[in-house]
Amino acid sequence: MSFIRNILNSRSPKDGNFFLKLKEILGFKPKSESLYIKAFTHRSMNIRDKKGNPINYERLEFVGDAMLSSVIACYLFEQVPHGDEGYLTKMRSKVVSREHLNELGKDLGLIELVISKIPKSNFGNNIHGNLFEALVGAIYLDRGYKFCEKFIYNRVINPYVDIETLEGKVISYKSLLIEWCQKEKHTFDYNVYEDTGRDELKHFSVKLSINDKVVSKARATSKKKAEEKASKRAFFAFQKEITKNN
Repeated sequence: MSFIRNILNSRSPKDGNFFLKLKEILGFKPKSESLYIKAFTHRSMNIRDKKGNPINYERLEFVGDAMLSSVIACYLFEQVPHGDEGYLTKMRSKVVSREHLNELGKDLGLIELVISKIPKSNFGNNIHGNLFEALVGAIYLDRGYKFCEKFIYNRVINPYVDIETLEGKVISYKSLLIEWCQKEKHTFDYNVYEDTGRDELKHFSVKLSINDKVVSKARATSKKKAEEKASKRAFFAFQKEITKNN
């Protein structure tokens, strides 16, 4: 396909052999090269196929996310026969959390393969996880479920998934804190307001109150991050009470 040649020709000599690096990551030779080109093409390239459809990794992320959830769900179902639906859902969320996917993408060095008009230094941390999901999606569409499952086992489950460790891993301090407050009938309030500091980026501050008493404060570049940071500080302040019945 002409768009594949165009993309490959736009890469610099420093990128080396794209498919050689890709084969090292996959452990097998791709059949449909166009899928993997798409999996590492950023939307800033503004490339379209003959029908006018965009060529970038975003739609492949959707497929990869579904495949990761499917394979991890089946693994947990087999490994933890005593786990109910709520337990299995929480455990799966820990494995496919954005934080964990970003780590996986970094470990594989996927950002080295991406092609973009934006300098790689300007990307946020989530680019690593996005590329990992897109790669998984490409594998499924290229070689089917069994190849995709094997890749997820080799790159995610076998090296990183440990049931006991996962059980103790907190993915959302805010959710944990709210659950505890509701269980113990404590009132809580997140008072979030825009920070008027001199930072170039807009910041938000939050005061977390439990039973009308401020127990923690935090500041971050988004409301969600500020609330999570304040929740984490509150969690460690009340850790003994929160974990005593768990």
